[in-house]
Amino acid sequence: MPKKKNSGSASGSAQKIYLRDKLRTFLSRRRRGKKVVFTNGCFDLLHPGHIQTLEGAKAKGDILIVALNEDESVRRLKGPTRPVNSVEDRARVMAALECVDFVTSFCEDTPLELIEQLRPDILVKGGDYDPDQVVGAREVRSWGGRVAVIPLVPSKSTTAILAAIR
Repeated sequence: MPKKKNSGSASGSAQKIYLRDKLRTFLSRRRRGKKVVFTNGCFDLLHPGHIQTLEGAKAKGDILIVALNEDESVRRLKGPTRPVNSVEDRARVMAALECVDFVTSFCEDTPLELIEQLRPDILVKGGDYDPDQVVGAREVRSWGGRVAVIPLVPSKSTTAILAAIR
């Protein structure tokens, strides 16, 4: 993520990009009765499937947090040629979306630690996941939250886009 995160001087959609600790502090003050929705992913090349998942996630609550895998995490998960776009660029694009309220990142292979820190009310993933297999599902349910899966858009994936380019 960019080194300068929401220092108060950010403008426009860049104001939505937060370091995880600052986001946790901000949420503790702003949350008051609002449903916090959390989703995560690489979101390397944004496509209609991503948009459907993000808009569907936002419809489930009041505040949508999108957590991005940092570049090293993406490389470990997707291979040495990924990501195509840096986490800074992916965060900036994500923050520009109307349905997204906050963007943060994580360097671990899974967002479990971040989920435990932010304690969302609703955890959302795309339709290629079984709700019981979503990382953080058990934890979110343990504090009374729920897990939702948004159906995939057929034949829309970053892998398919990259294959078509090649």
